[in-house]
Amino acid sequence: MTDLQTAQTAQNAEPAKPAVLTIRNARMGDVAGINALVARVYKDMPPYTAGMLRGQIATYPDGQFVVEFEGEIVGYAASFRIDEKSAMGPHTWDQITGGGYGARHDPAGEWLYGMEVCVDPARRRLRIGQRLYDARRDLCEAQNLKGVVFGGRMPGLARRRAAYPDPNAYVEAVRDRKVKDPIMAFHQRSGFEPAGVLLNYLPSDKASLGHAARWVWRNPYYVEATGKGAAFAVKETVRVATVQLQMRKVESFQEFMDNVEYFVDVVSDYRADFVVFPELFTLQLLSLETKKLTPAESIEALTRYTPRFVEAMRELAVGYNVNIIGGSHPTRTEDGEIQNVAYVFLRDGSVHEQEKIHPTPNERHWWNIKGGDRVHAIPTDCGPIGVMICYDSEFPELARRLADEGARILFTPFCTDNRQGYLRVRYCSQARAIENQCYVVLSGNVGNLPNVENMDIQYAQSCILTPCDFPFARDGVAAEASENVETVTVADLDLSDLAWAKAQGTVRNLRDRRFDLYKTVWTDGG
Repeated sequence: MTDLQTAQTAQNAEPAKPAVLTIRNARMGDVAGINALVARVYKDMPPYTAGMLRGQIATYPDGQFVVEFEGEIVGYAASFRIDEKSAMGPHTWDQITGGGYGARHDPAGEWLYGMEVCVDPARRRLRIGQRLYDARRDLCEAQNLKGVVFGGRMPGLARRRAAYPDPNAYVEAVRDRKVKDPIMAFHQRSGFEPAGVLLNYLPSDKASLGHAARWVWRNPYYVEATGKGAAFAVKETVRVATVQLQMRKVESFQEFMDNVEYFVDVVSDYRADFVVFPELFTLQLLSLETKKLTPAESIEALTRYTPRFVEAMRELAVGYNVNIIGGSHPTRTEDGEIQNVAYVFLRDGSVHEQEKIHPTPNERHWWNIKGGDRVHAIPTDCGPIGVMICYDSEFPELARRLADEGARILFTPFCTDNRQGYLRVRYCSQARAIENQCYVVLSGNVGNLPNVENMDIQYAQSCILTPCDFPFARDGVAAEASENVETVTVADLDLSDLAWAKAQGTVRNLRDRRFDLYKTVWTDGG
């Protein structure tokens, strides 16, 4: 056949069919599909929450894999890096995985810890498990890790407990092929070696009597690293700005938005990645009312501006290429309640919401504001973030949930009338930065707003707070505004410093939690 005939034959051939099976890193958009898979696989065990899966993906995206078959997720593997002492010492699943969030990921860890592999039982013939194990091995080689370690189920143990009351003896019997255990046999065929038993590893695994076998695969290409700090050598800088806003009378909605746009324009000139406005800064719109309103009437009037406010702020975020935490705005929700909602406007045009979970006594009394019931990290182009509106910063459980979901920066819009109130928010936010080893950015109102109930005077000193350790600002304050003046405060935050602090800091709050003694249980499953 001539070259011309070969080319013509190729042109006439049918187009290549797209691949029906792919393996790739998990993305945030996969959370629902992964959870559906987990529910199919573990029918007698509690599933992951969406927050746990978001935390796994956000904390170490390289280590999370999915297998897609004909557009459906049929396999999932979750992994994180961990130091050798923790990996090879006694531990439970809750302890080593940070309660299922992968929160103990150590960027300098020498071992890859496998916290989960699940395969659709209807797709066993596709060797999905083997593909996921191969992906982990490839990751170990690419990142020069010592190997893979995990706690594996022993589902035949409960049936043979009379013959093998000691789980170590059961592992030895399986290793020596005296007893058949399909799952453990799969690990052996995959090149893993048993390295003892992890007692009480996962109490909900009744078939394994709550125990697990520790399995180890050693990377034959591992080279002992030399030098220090290589894992944190690449800086990951994010520029944040906080607007300390003067409350003022406005003559129109457009004038209000013009004032907001001025500050968005300023921070855009500084090439900020984020800008945060204060809590309830939209109350300036009440100055448009022709008569004095009762507190309930005031909030009802504000809710009517919600659609225009959201669309105008979204346009600013896109037009000025900056992610905007839009303070907070009273909003009537679908169930008829009025809630204090922080809208987050990302520069890709998407809009997210975070309800204030804890209204203050004044908010409940004067404005009948109800607390929300959803706490979640928000994905951005700079990684997940969290929002704690004012009083929410005084409840440590919320910040810990956001940190577990991968948030490294927490934004706190606040509205306080005097120094005592301000200091409550500030001191608690500083505590949240320390205990979660993250940055916290505060933004408050200043000045006064006459004729608006419960907003007579304002006190603020907006600031950008850091953990307290060697890489950070001496007093744990990256930047702060002057008290009670309208201004903008800007700081560069190095996210790689947070990774160093979590792995090698003087204290390591997230890693040192006692999961054997306590944990927080959320009614939303998180």
